[in-house]
Amino acid sequence: MAGISNHWAFVFGVLGNIVSFIVFLSPIPTFYNIYKKKSTEGYQSIPYVVALFSSMLWIYYALLKTNMPLLITINSFGMFIETIYVGLYLFYAPKKARVQTVKMLMLSVVGGFGAIILVTEFVFKGAIRGQVVGWICLIFSLCVFVAPLGIVRKVIKTKSVEYMPLLLSVFLTLSAVMWFFYGLLLKDINIAAPNVLGFIFGILQIVLYAIYSKKEKVILKEQKLPEIQTPGVIVKDHENMHTNKNKLPELTQEQIIDIVKLGLLVCSDKTQVATCPNDTNCGVKDTNNNVVNMPKLQTVA
Repeated sequence: MAGISNHWAFVFGVLGNIVSFIVFLSPIPTFYNIYKKKSTEGYQSIPYVVALFSSMLWIYYALLKTNMPLLITINSFGMFIETIYVGLYLFYAPKKARVQTVKMLMLSVVGGFGAIILVTEFVFKGAIRGQVVGWICLIFSLCVFVAPLGIVRKVIKTKSVEYMPLLLSVFLTLSAVMWFFYGLLLKDINIAAPNVLGFIFGILQIVLYAIYSKKEKVILKEQKLPEIQTPGVIVKDHENMHTNKNKLPELTQEQIIDIVKLGLLVCSDKTQVATCPNDTNCGVKDTNNNVVNMPKLQTVA
């Protein structure tokens, strides 16, 4: 039975290494932006210093337990990559941020980790030493898993998931699941217990992302500008023209012919204009001196 548990512990440990490897590489886009901008403005070094300190603690704990090589492998990689992140941050950070980062490094990595090693090595002996370091790792891991509560609060307050990437939340949740089963199968509560909290907070972040990402889509859809409609040509039929009293009456065929004749006479360059006194008949003379009577147009009411 113990052999089966160790076998499955190895499987979950390998899976945990793979998922945690991806999690450790997730800040690469952030540092690519820092490299492009040549500045760390808008970014903080706290997550990378904390991750570096956490990796160092777990390596020390795994060395004391002597039967956790997979815990050593992933945290060795984590310590390596987090050191690079911190180094890049210090290189591009302004003076004030650089000083704060150095202070945190001295306080946590040098002072805190150094103090843990000194106390456990000289005060505690044998298995008790491993238990004490395990409790320290457990408490520190719980604090790390509680840290995303700040992001959760910000998402609820702003109703925006801009600062909570979905993929990172998913991989952190998967990592918590893998390491929980790894610790459970090895009967190590110091590994299993904090990952229960990690799993809960991971699921919470995914649920919040699902809720507020839908709300964001609805808000964006409502804020879209209305489409510009192309103007249409309105054509009224013959019956509607008759029903509208403000429209001009329809001309008869004879009136149209008279208007055409008048237009031809006015436009002719040889037309002679005749005056017409009062109600006497009037007309115009053509080229043969013949009088052409002008048509009498009806007034339009």
